[in-house]
Amino acid sequence: MGKHLLIVESPAKAKTIGRYLGKDYRIAASVGHIRDLPSSSLGVDVRRGFKPMYINMRGKEKVIRELKELFSDSDSVYIATDPDREGEAIAWHIAAILKIDPQSMCRVSFNEITQKAVVEAIKKPRSIDIDLVNAQQARRVLDRLVGYELSPFLWKKIRKGLSAGRVQSVATKMVVDRETEINAFKTEEYWLLTAELTPQNMSFPFKSKFYGRKKNGKIERVKLTSESETQDTIRLLENGIYQVDQVKKGSKKTNPYPPFTTSTLQQEASRRLSYPSRKTMSVAQQLYEGIEVDGYGQVALVSYIRTDSVRVSEEASNEARAIISERFGSEFVPKNIRKYSNKNASQDAHEAIRPTHFDLSPESIQGALSADQYRLYKLIWDRFIASQMASAEIDTVTLNVACNGLVFRSTGETVTFQGYLAQYVESTDEKPGDEGTENKAKLPAVTENETLNLLSLLPEQKFTQPPARYTEATLIKAMEEKGIGRPSTYAPTISTIMERNYVDKAGKYLSPTELGLIVTNMLSENFESIVDTAFTAKMEESLDEIEIGKRDWIDVLAQFYGPFHDLVEKAINEVAKIEVATQATGEKCPLCQKGDLVIKEGRYGKFIACSNFPECKYTANVETPVASLCPICGSGLVSRESRKFRGRVFYTCDKKGSDPECPFISWDLPIDGSKCEVCGQYMVMKKFRGKSYTKCSNRECLTNRRSKSGAAPKNDDINVGGDAG
Repeated sequence: MGKHLLIVESPAKAKTIGRYLGKDYRIAASVGHIRDLPSSSLGVDVRRGFKPMYINMRGKEKVIRELKELFSDSDSVYIATDPDREGEAIAWHIAAILKIDPQSMCRVSFNEITQKAVVEAIKKPRSIDIDLVNAQQARRVLDRLVGYELSPFLWKKIRKGLSAGRVQSVATKMVVDRETEINAFKTEEYWLLTAELTPQNMSFPFKSKFYGRKKNGKIERVKLTSESETQDTIRLLENGIYQVDQVKKGSKKTNPYPPFTTSTLQQEASRRLSYPSRKTMSVAQQLYEGIEVDGYGQVALVSYIRTDSVRVSEEASNEARAIISERFGSEFVPKNIRKYSNKNASQDAHEAIRPTHFDLSPESIQGALSADQYRLYKLIWDRFIASQMASAEIDTVTLNVACNGLVFRSTGETVTFQGYLAQYVESTDEKPGDEGTENKAKLPAVTENETLNLLSLLPEQKFTQPPARYTEATLIKAMEEKGIGRPSTYAPTISTIMERNYVDKAGKYLSPTELGLIVTNMLSENFESIVDTAFTAKMEESLDEIEIGKRDWIDVLAQFYGPFHDLVEKAINEVAKIEVATQATGEKCPLCQKGDLVIKEGRYGKFIACSNFPECKYTANVETPVASLCPICGSGLVSRESRKFRGRVFYTCDKKGSDPECPFISWDLPIDGSKCEVCGQYMVMKKFRGKSYTKCSNRECLTNRRSKSGAAPKNDDINVGGDAG
């Protein structure tokens, strides 16, 4: 006896916290949720106030038994699950299993896992916040009601195994709507006309784009829409004198972006590091729970990672200011502490994502981190430090050049004081080559009425482009702007719609599959409000209001469920079944010799099956021959889509699965006849951020010493094949 029990969710978090509390504390982990709704039934009594029927989760018997044993042998218990709705609900379920009064002072929470934060939280225990619990319960029950009523509808009207969800269906519709915009887009021709000029008294070539014409002292914008218009304009400029018409100088200050929220971290990690949102959150969770660092033990490196707040504590700001002053000088420290405002009160419960140990810079502990951990930690560190730095100062100049009444325009920028740009420059979603994305050039010092020499006139045909397909980064940004989902839901939502084969990812761009189009169209026609972004955003607002005690969660569910259930009943009775066409391969089934082989869409993508299913259960992977030979046996190669890493292609020998079998398998396509000059092994074609390059296939080769990638995956690293139905 005489022991205190502290319960957290994860063993890694338990290990980190164990360093900060004395021998009188025992730390245990629930390993996530321990109770949930049953998977085999609805688990919600809709006739009795939507009462959830929670059960102990399968596989958690040992954890629950150990928690009960520790609890019975402890003087007191503190439940220190994550500081959000989900964490509060887990604490409530733990209290229920251990028969702890939720109104007792059993709950502690902290935004960062540091000794100071943990010890202070232990000194200030509180009761479980039932409003937070009810907000989580409302979301869980709401999602269960939607899923359990819409999914069977899709089974009856399209095919078995499909699913629908309150947030995932809206996210899929956003991807579908973007594809519709792209398909409906009408391309229009336009022309750019660029003059390359230089002052007469110096060699300083610069470019200026055609802008318009000068009329009655004012400049009118003129767009060139055809080659004939452009040639007419060029003829007007022939033998003309180019003079500086106007030089407009100015200056501006740009402020740093705020520290990361969950959404902005996922967006920037996608743009800058090419991380999928799920990977970003997985690596961020490791940084939050703790990393083993030589000389320090298990250390949590960042604050809580599921947040939509940009607030920063004064203590953290002062730590950052000290680092900035030491590294860059006092002029890079703003006069006042930078403070960022949240949009609403519900966001202010946490801080932004930031480092928690300012004596552990990314560079100083790089050896303790994996490559992924280091890159993400550095991203979080750089963004936070920059957010507390002085503004950048920029001189701007706009230069108008006139010739025969026509005007060209150049804009230039010069950074006169780097400020936060010395630490971090935000990336963008714009594509290289888009108008307006080119760097603003440095322009020569010229005066008004000065004559310039024309070096060349370059006409260039262009066509308007449709809106770009969503990337994970831009979809998360759009979901956040429209109020769809919350910090903890962005990554799992995107993963779900890809795993369900509603959305494909080619490179970094998302597009709807044929199945995604069929499902979305059916839901849109029959359940317009469910896939409506405004309706879904309103529901998220209702959940926020439950969290702060402004609305009753049972009332919110009741207002939603009645009309929704009636719609489902009506659709089941009135909507006709859709027959999804299958694509024939032109081959007979090798198993039954009767049916034709067809390509079907399953949960994990396309696969080949017998048309006599379910009588004949033959299935095979979809294989595409590629123009390369197997480096082991010299036979042909085929490409397949990974089941585990959806959308990623790998290569195998076409004799794989035959007798005798060839074991060759690789993520990278071998290059016929190309051998490494160093070790003699075959070369492969690698791709990174849209660029291709050759590389030795031998990971131990001297040419690969600095790289940890490039090795052929083991067989058990790749889940192949489709869904047998």
